Amino acid sequence: MEPTYSRGIRETAARDLHVETFVGSSVARYLPAIAVLRIEVFREWPYLYEGSVDYEARYLANYTGPDAMVAIAFDGDEIVGASTAVPVNAHPDEVAPPLVAAGFDLATVFYFGESVLRPDRRGLGLGHRFFDEREAHARRLGFRHATFCAVERDADDPRRPADYVPLDRFWTKRGFVKRPDIVGTFSWLEIGDELEREQRMVFWVKDLQAG
Repeated sequence: MEPTYSRGIRETAARDLHVETFVGSSVARYLPAIAVLRIEVFREWPYLYEGSVDYEARYLANYTGPDAMVAIAFDGDEIVGASTAVPVNAHPDEVAPPLVAAGFDLATVFYFGESVLRPDRRGLGLGHRFFDEREAHARRLGFRHATFCAVERDADDPRRPADYVPLDRFWTKRGFVKRPDIVGTFSWLEIGDELEREQRMVFWVKDLQAG
């Protein structure tokens, strides 16, 4: 959901914001702050993620490999957003099998893990900047495709906020194509639950060499 705030606040925030990119282990010192940010943002619909610092530490370690990249949005010295990317072959097992089943050569596919951004920094162009940086990095390394996956919730789920706007239109404008035929299953603990639930994750794919 786009935040609502005055033009003055938007302009002040825009002047203070900057994005830096980190490749490989250079991002390691920022991972604890990114872990906290992921837990904070993914508590929102549609993920409803309870999160734990221990899990986050294990998960984010995947983004310290030699070809992995993390773009971080800073407001001064404070981290207010982050976006991750890594070759599919360097990511945990949940991502690869659906792509293999769909006929992709994993050596050609770069995986965009997530973009998380504090609500009061949304609507300032950082979402596009995150995609720009990750796509440029994947192209420099010679990858043909970029992909990510997003949770698929029931349209009538009573937990869905009335003003929720999905990001499908934004992703489509970025050149990604939704692939309902490529579906993976991730598990996580939802807010208020005691056991993890399996979640349906639908893939989106972009040909980085097209047009």
